[in-house]
Amino acid sequence: MLRSLCALGLLAALAASAQEVRFNRDVRPILSDKCFACHGPDAGNRSTPLRFDSREGAFVDLLSGGKAIVPGDPAQSKLIERVSSEDPVRRMPPSYKGHAKLSEREIATLTRWIEQGAEWEGHWAFQRVERPTVPPNGEGWARDPIDRFVARRLDREDMRPTKEADRATWARRATLDLTGLPPTPAEVDAFVADESADAYEKVVDRLLASPRYGERMAFRWLEAARYADTNGYQNDQERDMWRWRDWVIEAYNKNLPFDEFTVWQIAGDLLPNATLEQRIASGFNRNHRGNGEAGIVPEEYHVEYVVDRVEATSMVWMGLTMGCARCHDHKYDPLTQKEFYQLFAYFNQVPDRGRYFKYGNTPPFVQAPTAEQAEKLAALDARIEKTEATLQGLEGDVARGLQAWQPVQPWSFDESLLFATFGEGPRKFEGKDFADLGEEGGYSFYDRLSIGVRVRPDEIQTAGLVAKSSAKGDLFGGKGWGFYLDEGRPRFRMGNGLDDSTDVRAVKPLPVGAWSHLTFTYDGSRLTRGMKIYVDGRPVELEVVEDHSNNEITLPKTPLRAGVGPEMTDLFRGELEDLRLYDRDLSADEAAVLAVEEGTPALAALAAAERSEAAGRKLRWAYLSDEASGPAGEAWRELRRLRLARQEMTDGFPTVMVMSDAAGRQTHLLKRGAYDAPGEAVEPGVPAVLPPLPAGGPNNRLGLAEWLVSRDNPLTARVTVNRFWQMLFGQGIVETVEDFGSQGSWPTHPELLDWLAAEFMESGWDTKALLKRIVLSATYRQGSQLTPDKLEKDPQNKLLSRGPRVRLPAEAVRDQALAVAGLLSERVGGPSVKPYQPAGLWTELSNWEEYEHDKGGDLYRRSLYTFWKRTIAPPSMVAFDAAPRETCVVRETRTNTPLQALGLMNDVTYVEAARKLGERMLTEGGSDAEARLDYGFRLATAREPGQAELAVLKRGLQRYQQRYAVHPADAEKLLSQGDSPRSEAIEPAEQAAYAAVASLILNLDEAITKE
Repeated sequence: MLRSLCALGLLAALAASAQEVRFNRDVRPILSDKCFACHGPDAGNRSTPLRFDSREGAFVDLLSGGKAIVPGDPAQSKLIERVSSEDPVRRMPPSYKGHAKLSEREIATLTRWIEQGAEWEGHWAFQRVERPTVPPNGEGWARDPIDRFVARRLDREDMRPTKEADRATWARRATLDLTGLPPTPAEVDAFVADESADAYEKVVDRLLASPRYGERMAFRWLEAARYADTNGYQNDQERDMWRWRDWVIEAYNKNLPFDEFTVWQIAGDLLPNATLEQRIASGFNRNHRGNGEAGIVPEEYHVEYVVDRVEATSMVWMGLTMGCARCHDHKYDPLTQKEFYQLFAYFNQVPDRGRYFKYGNTPPFVQAPTAEQAEKLAALDARIEKTEATLQGLEGDVARGLQAWQPVQPWSFDESLLFATFGEGPRKFEGKDFADLGEEGGYSFYDRLSIGVRVRPDEIQTAGLVAKSSAKGDLFGGKGWGFYLDEGRPRFRMGNGLDDSTDVRAVKPLPVGAWSHLTFTYDGSRLTRGMKIYVDGRPVELEVVEDHSNNEITLPKTPLRAGVGPEMTDLFRGELEDLRLYDRDLSADEAAVLAVEEGTPALAALAAAERSEAAGRKLRWAYLSDEASGPAGEAWRELRRLRLARQEMTDGFPTVMVMSDAAGRQTHLLKRGAYDAPGEAVEPGVPAVLPPLPAGGPNNRLGLAEWLVSRDNPLTARVTVNRFWQMLFGQGIVETVEDFGSQGSWPTHPELLDWLAAEFMESGWDTKALLKRIVLSATYRQGSQLTPDKLEKDPQNKLLSRGPRVRLPAEAVRDQALAVAGLLSERVGGPSVKPYQPAGLWTELSNWEEYEHDKGGDLYRRSLYTFWKRTIAPPSMVAFDAAPRETCVVRETRTNTPLQALGLMNDVTYVEAARKLGERMLTEGGSDAEARLDYGFRLATAREPGQAELAVLKRGLQRYQQRYAVHPADAEKLLSQGDSPRSEAIEPAEQAAYAAVASLILNLDEAITKE
């Protein structure tokens, strides 16, 4: 009886859905949303064998008897009985767990599906991409196979495409989409006047060849890659990743095939003979946040960084929410927790630190000179090579000169010498005092340095040789550095307190009662691997005491001290002689020469065979430095100068964090996702629901990258073309661009998506070719007008019954304003810049750090280059829905808020842009108000204003002219906004009036919308 009543209640809903029910499109979303939580992939949540994420589980015999699904017979299907039950105890999903009852339409869909035979389909996104047959629809309208797929869907819905947009509208749309900037009136006019058959194609080719194209494409990729200029977390200090950002721009402009674009970013460092460019590309997975706070547990944050890499990689290339499987099996997709950690294993070999450097880049990183810097370095290296060859050719002259030379004065190695003392003889220390040596030696973590000293200890001791500290010799409690003996072993420590230092110690102690020469060198890398200790000119084995330098060392004017150690009580007993401080790291040869005790007169008196190699080198250097004249001396001195210049040049090169695999680190499944709860060991691997790795490939990040772009991978091409579609149409064919799993949206045009994915792969992953095809299609060329019929049937334009009409993305809103104002800088690449920002924002929210905006052209760089602080993202762009860059974001969002209007009207960026646009209207627009207003309107919208619009603009201009004539102070205030100079040739009231009208134009909905 009850079942009959339920069936009667479904008749209306069943009648409303006359089309054939498809499992993936219609049924799977219901099961995923309402049933998977208890009967899905997560074994931990299943209490019975019944599961609706697989055919085998859905058709299993129930413990209570019968089957959940009986094909062709809804009345015998327990699924329909339980979801239709009026008994809250029996109804599924259970209301006592807070689940809502299925709607009548959902129950009707399940019922009809079972009636039609309950045909099961594997999840569409996990099926191999096969090129579908192009349908015949769209005859007379279609320009491309794309249009025929769209036309077939429109025919099914009894809809027709919209008339083609006029040329000016299409030109603005395509220019904004492919470059992120508006077209100029001249570009629009040239296109409108071009009657050739390939006029549209020529425009697209020009746009794709523009350097602006790479910038436009890069902004979306930077959001996906969570690129920022700071580390995030509480301290959120600066890092340098802009060379990776510039690589992305260049890769798009060069049209690097997307499969290579993928492999380089995931595993460029693992490619055979990897180039610098490929290593820079691998920085994609170093863009995550890094915590430099004191007191954190490094392993905890190491795990967080690897988790971030897994989540970003899986979302960007696979469209999967892998992060949901960190703590347990995925609730909705066939992804187990073990599989999450198998992917985790690919990214777990990077030798990064859980605790990041507070300032700058954290290893591994590489020097990444710009093209200009690399060119200058190559020229300098050529000069060095030429000078070395010249000197080599003069070796005979040098040998003869050395043989005849009889030096009288001793020579010492003084190149780059910063400070020297105790050169007249040894200084005795009795363990009772120390020597203040002035204010030299204010080294910091970033400074190259070398220290040389001759030492004769009286005993095995822990005592200082030379140090500089902020805390009266307390090297561990204060800031500073110290070179001292630790139970007789040479040790160097530079740090800020107890747990923030770079600290190395020699394995063996110095001999007691004998003279030894010590040299310490440091390359400014903040790493112990950049530190060396030499004893008597030979490098010695070191052990790492601590290898984490974080905060900068800012020393007060404390004296450099000799004879005192880590604490004031550690006073040296013995003798010190010839203490030297250098402001660069000496080479091994230089350290060996420095250790030679004999003076040059004594060395010259020895036969050549009796001199050590270092002694011979010292004598030769002394001769070439002080005695040799003519070509040999000139070549030697030029060579030394060039080598120093090279070091100074390379010290100024930017660095970029990259990926690198160290010795194998064992990966474990982490129980509950907790860093300190390791479970079973796992090896790298890919999810079982997807094809296996290509046969014969490596099972590392390189193998993973090659797997992602293999022809059999069902996800990468689909996910990628879907994001391109989102960029051009405002939404993807799959609306949930971030989720192609069971909780994701069904494609509005599944065959079109597969056709595009197949075309993309078979074209050689040619991004420019794909974009060109789409923007030349009839689908893209439609007008964006909305009729009542389309509003009713296709309100969100999912059926593509009209052209795209969406608000510009955040960066384009600002960039367009700068472009039409004539302010935009066209410089490509380089360090990030700081445009205008509300005063005091950083001070209030970021440890009292002050924000100072840049000057000159850097104020007007494209938004792509804006300095991005994670904890305080650029407010004007966040207001227009830019991603915050904390984590990977691939879905474009658009909101409409009062804050956006307030920003456009009052932010100095837009007020200044209006001021300069007004100037352009006055100086370039013509001799009368109507022509000037028409020009300003065209700059912002690419079309001429209608008569009614022009009348409104003219009335507004007249009101502003009258107002500013009466209130000149207001005009001056408006014209003072921004740093760009104003034209002194224009009367202020007139200039201010045009600026006000220009602001009105820039605030038009049409100005910030892609029509």
